[in-house]
Amino acid sequence: MQLNTVERIQRVINFEPVDRLPMIEWAPWWDQTLKRWYSEGLPRQLTRQEEIAEYLGLDRFFRMKITALGPETPDPPSWGAPRIYDDADYQCILNTLYPQPAFDRRGMEELAVRHRRGEVAVACWLDGFFWHPRQLLGIEHHLYAFYDQPELIHRINQNLLAFNKRAIDELLAIEAPDFVAICEDMSYNHGPMLSRQLLDEFLAPYYRQLTEIFHNRGVPLFVDSDGNVTDMVPWLEEVGVDGILPLERKAGNDVVALRATHPHLRLLGAYDKMVMHKGEAAMRAEFERLLPVMRSGGFIIGVDHQTPPDVSLEQYGIYVQLMREFATIAAST
Repeated sequence: MQLNTVERIQRVINFEPVDRLPMIEWAPWWDQTLKRWYSEGLPRQLTRQEEIAEYLGLDRFFRMKITALGPETPDPPSWGAPRIYDDADYQCILNTLYPQPAFDRRGMEELAVRHRRGEVAVACWLDGFFWHPRQLLGIEHHLYAFYDQPELIHRINQNLLAFNKRAIDELLAIEAPDFVAICEDMSYNHGPMLSRQLLDEFLAPYYRQLTEIFHNRGVPLFVDSDGNVTDMVPWLEEVGVDGILPLERKAGNDVVALRATHPHLRLLGAYDKMVMHKGEAAMRAEFERLLPVMRSGGFIIGVDHQTPPDVSLEQYGIYVQLMREFATIAAST
């Protein structure tokens, strides 16, 4: 059978057979990586992710982002610092948040035509119920706020839920993406940044309402969290989450073990970016490590975050060649 990109992604996510696995880079390339590649021969007129992907031999994939921050939302004074400290501050910037419409409708309508033809796969990222309060409260203050300002956390997440529901309605009225991912980044290399109790109190009620919507419409829902997500996976499955990404190897994620203990969990990423600059033998060994999971279905292999700038354009070309080889092998067995 000969499938297009959209069909491959949808079938793999649903554990159905394919002619080969999808070949995507789910996150945009780092600017420093592209700077190096342009100096090594990547045509400088190629700036859009899907154009670069096609040039490099990958499938066309469009990642759209719907954020609760508006264009007039103030920037934090420094990375990770608070935009707000309390309910009064939140009220002051509320009119800059939760934009309406939630995204560029005309652009999405044009993209939908190409998606229906199978020319480009489409996924959507939404702000999550850990991520968004942290965007406003800052990294450290957000963690204290679970204990010191619980009402504020709930107020923010209630507003975010309403915004995400509205955004989903706007999006699905035009076209259903192949999957949706919720931005969270709520783990580090030793595990979750919050306890199961905090997740159940401050995130789970809102997740359950979102997952019900997506399940009713047949759209798979992933959580995007860096760090080691092993302990968190059962918590997420219980609130209806279908999959997890990017499964960073360096953070301690073992995707082979995760597949064994969670056979129905959808997986995206998992390819150790730290081996890519070491040459073909190291890259091939990494594909061999992941091949049993690739064969099991429900797994879209990809770099486990973003390709770092120590990877040359030539080395990335070898990675793509090997990916095609193993994507075909995995589909044939």
